[in-house]
Amino acid sequence: MIGKLASATGTKVETIRYYEQIGLLPAPARSAGNYRTYEGEHLRRLSFIRRARDLGFSIDQVRELMGLADRREQSCMAVDVIANQHRDAITRKIADLTALAGELDALIDSCSRNTVADCRIIEALAPGAETQSMSAPTP
Repeated sequence: MIGKLASATGTKVETIRYYEQIGLLPAPARSAGNYRTYEGEHLRRLSFIRRARDLGFSIDQVRELMGLADRREQSCMAVDVIANQHRDAITRKIADLTALAGELDALIDSCSRNTVADCRIIEALAPGAETQSMSAPTP
């Protein structure tokens, strides 16, 4: 039953159905009462999907990795390529987030902590703030 598979893998029932819909998880057989009956292979595949998603791999990457995992005799070079590309994307995101944190730190440091009317953070977030700050003379 789908509830047991959901509990065993920590996956929401709706997510399992979605994975079936998009072909990431094969559709299970149905019981006489039309309940889904899952096999050990479903548990293995869903656990694989969950772990890959937890590591941040996209659905397309998971699909590709699963296809590669099913062909166990071939070289793992293609797996390495996918993993390296994903790691590079994470590294870029970390750099972007670090820059964003720096911008927020600068805004927080510029706060005079008086009233909201004088708040530099609110000013910076207001529409047109970028163009105003570019053209406004600095005091």
